[in-house]
Amino acid sequence: MKIVSVDMCTLSAGDIDFSPLEKLGEVTYYDTLTPGGLKKAAAGAEALLVNKAIVDAELVSACPNLKFVGTYATGYNNVDLSVCSKRDITVCNVPGYSTHAVAQHVFAMLLMLCGSVDKYSASVCKGDWKRAKTFSYMPWQTVEVYGKTFGVYGYGNIGRAVARIAEALGMNVIVCTRTPPKDCPYELVTADQIFARSDFLSLHCPLTEQTNGIVNARTLSLMKKEAILINTARGGLVDEEALAAALNSGALGGACLDVLASEPMKKDCPLFRAKHTVITPHIAWVPRETRQRLVNAVADNLKCFISGHPVNVVNS
Repeated sequence: MKIVSVDMCTLSAGDIDFSPLEKLGEVTYYDTLTPGGLKKAAAGAEALLVNKAIVDAELVSACPNLKFVGTYATGYNNVDLSVCSKRDITVCNVPGYSTHAVAQHVFAMLLMLCGSVDKYSASVCKGDWKRAKTFSYMPWQTVEVYGKTFGVYGYGNIGRAVARIAEALGMNVIVCTRTPPKDCPYELVTADQIFARSDFLSLHCPLTEQTNGIVNARTLSLMKKEAILINTARGGLVDEEALAAALNSGALGGACLDVLASEPMKKDCPLFRAKHTVITPHIAWVPRETRQRLVNAVADNLKCFISGHPVNVVNS
């Protein structure tokens, strides 16, 4: 099988083993390509593996032998499923590969913000502790998370993992989810309730027409003044102008963001240097172990397709 794998620079810094793919056919690797470059690279492919590259009608029409599209991701909004279905092209994603890494990153950001860890560490590096008159100094406030209310908006694999960690830290967990599970050990609340009651609110829902901009001027106005918003899901869940206004005016306590509406960050992004904000460049999923798990799963998806028993199929 002729396999074309693109977006390689988004997956590996030379630290990932792609041999599981190479056992399945002849693999050609490319970094991020222009639409024209992608059409040329994928023209003879039977299997196309992408991360963020757009697979649309124009690309599919340029690939007469294409039978399989695999995403190096859980999300697949970059693939036109209807076009692929009309051509009998199977599209597969990788659910659940980043659960532990994303849950870890939620609390890495939150605890850094609550503990002012970055500020104190930078202060020590500047020599401030050497010049201190006492054993401890406290120019920046810190917050104890124990006993706080932690809201989980979306209760899939990542939401469940995050809820368990919040509970282990002694927080009161509340959950808002579209489909209430029978086995949820936490209090289920409405969308407005989770905004109003959460000291920390972590978003873990997909980006859909219904969830686009769920964090907006109205819902932000429901939140406590000291509350912290955490988003490791999709940038489009948040009205960035409204969030920046709330942060800069003091109407919201802080934000921890790993995703933005446009990535890379635009020069005029309203959240750039917003007050009390931690922003990381969409790296919650990037531990080496997580990326290797992803590549292995993509290879397994293709192997199952070749054997006639496809798994993780997202189109009909």
